Amino acid sequence: MTSVKNNPKKALSKAKSPKKEVAKLSRWLHIYLSMVSFAIVLFFSVTGLTLNHPSWFGGDKQVIVKNKGLLNVGWVNNPDTNKIAKLEIVEFLRKNYQVKGAVSEIRIDDYEVSVSLKGPAYSCDAFINRETGSYEVSEVKMGVMAVMNDLHKGRDSGKGWGWIIDISAVFLILVSLSGLILLCFIKKKRVAGFITGVIGLLLCYLIYVIFVP
Repeated sequence: MTSVKNNPKKALSKAKSPKKEVAKLSRWLHIYLSMVSFAIVLFFSVTGLTLNHPSWFGGDKQVIVKNKGLLNVGWVNNPDTNKIAKLEIVEFLRKNYQVKGAVSEIRIDDYEVSVSLKGPAYSCDAFINRETGSYEVSEVKMGVMAVMNDLHKGRDSGKGWGWIIDISAVFLILVSLSGLILLCFIKKKRVAGFITGVIGLLLCYLIYVIFVP
């Protein structure tokens, strides 16, 4: 019986080919990254369409809600603007009107304090009279489709969602590159595949040149 040590051909066949390892790794990455990122890729694909046509699904509709009232004047009438009760004001608005979003801006002048909160497809602005404590709250609410469109853009969606966008972008890059590497190992389809890719790139460029003002 001939051993592997004494048979160079068998030893060579046992050795792992770098090309095969690259192809195997690329196939593994392409399959599993595609499945891991399937939901988020589908989300960005659908919202890319709805973002371009917001009126199709009511994404441009909005509801405006206004409220008026009085709050503790001691929160806003202190001459030292650094002692304005900003936290108390925001919590008051959240408790009484269930306002959402993150605080985007608090502006203070001689006569008024204004607070702005923003979230996906949502905004709230409160204007408070510093002398009397009277206020007016205005909320702008939009539908689910508008929320999805804002998530697609990452607008007013927070750092956590920003990470989701970054991670999904990395996944898409890896899926694309692994697919390109896999194409290199398919001899019969390699040339046709690259030609098709170049044609697609040229078509996008021509559309940009011809149709984009």
